[in-house]
Order: sequence, then C-alpha cells, then structure tokens
Amino acid sequence: MKARILRQLKCRQRKILKRLAMAKDNRWGAGLEGPVLGPRGLQYELAEKARGIAYGGVGLMWKVAREVGLVEAIDERLQLLKWHCPYHESDHVLNFAFNALCDATCLQDIELRRNDEVFLDALGTQSIPDPTTAGDFCRRFKSREKIDDLQLAIHAARLNVWKRQAPEFFEEAVIDMDGTLVITTGECKEGMDISYKGDWGYHPLLLTLANTGEVLSLVNRSGNRPSEEGAADEADVVILLCRHAGFRKVRLRGDTAFSQTKHLDRWDAAGVLFQFGYDAAPNLVELAENLPESAWKKLQRPAAYTRQGPPRARPAKVKRQIIRQREYLHLELKSEEVAEFEYRPTACRKAYRMIVVRKNISQEKGEKVLLPEIRYFFYIANDRDASIPEIVFGCNDRCNQENLLAQLAGGVRALTAPVDNLYSNWAYMLMTSLAWTLKAWAALLLPVEPRKREEHQAERQTWLRMEFKTFINHVMRVPCQIVKQARRTIYRVLSWNPCLTGFFRLCDVLHC
Repeated sequence: MKARILRQLKCRQRKILKRLAMAKDNRWGAGLEGPVLGPRGLQYELAEKARGIAYGGVGLMWKVAREVGLVEAIDERLQLLKWHCPYHESDHVLNFAFNALCDATCLQDIELRRNDEVFLDALGTQSIPDPTTAGDFCRRFKSREKIDDLQLAIHAARLNVWKRQAPEFFEEAVIDMDGTLVITTGECKEGMDISYKGDWGYHPLLLTLANTGEVLSLVNRSGNRPSEEGAADEADVVILLCRHAGFRKVRLRGDTAFSQTKHLDRWDAAGVLFQFGYDAAPNLVELAENLPESAWKKLQRPAAYTRQGPPRARPAKVKRQIIRQREYLHLELKSEEVAEFEYRPTACRKAYRMIVVRKNISQEKGEKVLLPEIRYFFYIANDRDASIPEIVFGCNDRCNQENLLAQLAGGVRALTAPVDNLYSNWAYMLMTSLAWTLKAWAALLLPVEPRKREEHQAERQTWLRMEFKTFINHVMRVPCQIVKQARRTIYRVLSWNPCLTGFFRLCDVLHC
C-alpha cells in the first residue's frame, strides 16, 4: 500500500475515534437542548461535475475476476452466443454476480445498474444487459454440457487462486455435501416438482469447501429427488479437482442421507477420508446397547466461547418459566458418552469405524420429572488416526454448511428460480452464487506480509467468515467518486471504514 494512502487512512481513523471518544466522555453535547439528531438547513442539490457511486467495491471485484483469469476462462470455454452484439459470455455471467454483490434482491434489479450512468462508467462500458436479456441468456443453457462448461471455467480460475496460497493451505480439503429446497410459486416452471415437505420447487445439491466456504459444485434437480442423488458422482469430480490443486488429503462429510455405503470401499481404496452420519437402525442400536460399560467414555465439548471481563449475573430464563407453567414437555441434555465398534455395512466388503454417541436426556413436564431418555447417534468413518471426539466434532462442524446455504439463499439470493425451466434456473443459481465465490477469492488474495503475519492472517479469516450482507456493507458499499481520464478510471474513496486497509492492500496486488 502507498504510504500516502496509509497516512490518509490512519488520519481518518484517528478523527472518528477522537469523535467517538468525546461523545463517550460527555465532552460533546453537554450544553445541547433536545435531540442531537438534526442537521441545520437540510437541503438537496444535484451535483453538476462530481459523480459517485455507492458500491465502489464493484471495481475491486472486477479486478479480482480479471486477475484470476475468470473472464478469459468463461469466454474460452463457454460458447453460447453466435455473435457478440456487443456482450460476451463473460459480460453476462459477471452481470449476475455483480448484481448480487450490489445488494440486489431479484433479477429485475439489474435495471437499476443499467440506468446508473456512473456505475456504467465505473465498469468502463456503454451499457450492460437488461433483465430480459439476462433471462434470455439463462435460457440458452439447454443441456448439462453447457452448465459443465461454465463450471469448468470457474474451476480454472479457482485453481489460479489456490496456486497463490501457502503450503499449509493444502494440508486437507474438507468437502461438505447437502441438499436444499428452492420453493417457487410459479405454475409453468419445467422440472419443478413437489418436495417431501409438500412445497413445489427444485432441490439443488451443493458441495462446498469447508476451508473457505467456496461452492465447488451446484446441481439443480427436481423438487422430489432425494438429497443424496448424484452426490457420489459430483464428489468424484470435486476430489479430482482438489487433488489436481495439490491438497494432500481430501475428507468428505455429510449427514445420514449421504452415507452411501456402495461407494465407501472405492473412496477408501483411493485414500479419500470420509465421515458421515449414519441412520440409527435397530441393529445398530442393539449393538450399542450391548457394549460393555467400560467401552463408554464421557464426551467433553469445548466451551462455545471464552468469557471476557468480569462475570455478570445471569438473567432469568423466561422461556423456561413459561414451559414449566404451561406444563409443556421439556427435554434437556444432561450428559454425552462416546464409544466405537467395527461395523461392515451390507454394501461394503470391509469394516469401518462406527462411532456412537449416547445422549442422556432428562424429561420434565411442569414440576414433574419423568424417566430419562437415551438416544443414540451414529457416525461412520475410515480415519484411523483421528480420535473419537475429533470424528464427532468434525461431523458436528458440517452443520456450518447450513449457515452457508442460508447465506446463498437469503444474502446472495442465488437459491431462487426466476426463470422458466430446470437448466435455466440451474444456470442462474450458478452464476449468481459466483458472487459468494468472488468474496472468498478476494479474501484468499489478501496479501500476508511476514512482519504482520498474524494480523493479516486474522484479517483474511475475517473476510472469509463474513456474512454476505456484512461483506457488502464493509467492502462493496464504499462510496466513491468516479473520475474518467483518457487512459484511467479513478475510484476516489470518500469515506472510511475498518476494512479499507485490507481493501487498498488487495488493490495493490491486483493488476488491471
């Protein structure tokens, strides 16, 4: 980062910290009467020369896409248009991603960007595709092959990002898999069906990299398909991708629906680690109940967080009081114990580790204490080096993918079905979810200087773990004045926030 920019950022930071400190110490506003909110002589005017945009981070995201070779990869691998009049395939794909990165809620919000002259100048274009043209582009995906071409282009850029990572990044790739429901109220969307919950829509399958949160594979399916359908084939593709990138170990995780026993021997022979939830079938429950008491060990879970500062008095549990007054059935976990035994599923030729968690649950109804209940949870794994708690906690960590799916659905708005058939909606989901992937790539490309290694590593993790809305507010929603020159487009940042230090450091390592 340039020394001049660093001085300006520190100066702005000092000003805001001084201002907030004065307010905290009551050195400001002591003599004011009435509310503090109330600017004097408020009025609006239209600027004649100065022009700006609210989402100044869009230029940074374009630089990320260009730097990692995404633009070239899409134009090279994806052939959907006979003529480019004037838009190329990469223009259409990035149009969806940038729409989501600018906090859009639907496809029609593209019209807001299209009618923003400063936004167009910021991206160096005369125009961008309108919502109707964007929907038509989605409908040009008429086969699985075209979807795969787009996915391969994204993978090519992804490999370029991974090549820049430190050696410890390639220690292990943890791949989570899960399905989710995309509900639609449309009447004429081809490929939709009624789900097991009674809702109409689609049932996409997602494979994600737990290390970074990237979407490695997205497969749209009819709404009545089971969660695990096609998961093994997609897992094989993703395993090849991770091994080609240089990951030394690959681990698959999934819930009970994904413990596809007919594939376990093949994955184990290929050196792929797996840990899946397993249905509590009667024979497994019987085996667990017949284990000697000496086989069980207490499971100690780490604290959810570390308390800071002096202890505070806990408030009354209002919910618990209402449950007791109305005599609802209350279940409370008292203790957990773990054990393991060898188990060979019917479709397998060899036995694997079966980890069982025994949960002791108390039951209360009003003031009455009922008999405790014992529940068993099973996990199958082939990792012989990991301890029992590590297997259990690893399977529990897979639940974080539910948060990722919530971000894709509620933040990015990628898991929706605005177009008219299965393939076009599949393309829309994949192109819009690219906004989330660009966020992860921006975090991975943040430079780490040796003398500030811990600070920069923590900043990278902060960007990776940010919710999408938080990323928009801190990195994308950066007010900028746009200055057009003969050979340059200058984004002049007009405000300060804590993420701007990393913002400018990332700008310095990206080449236009």
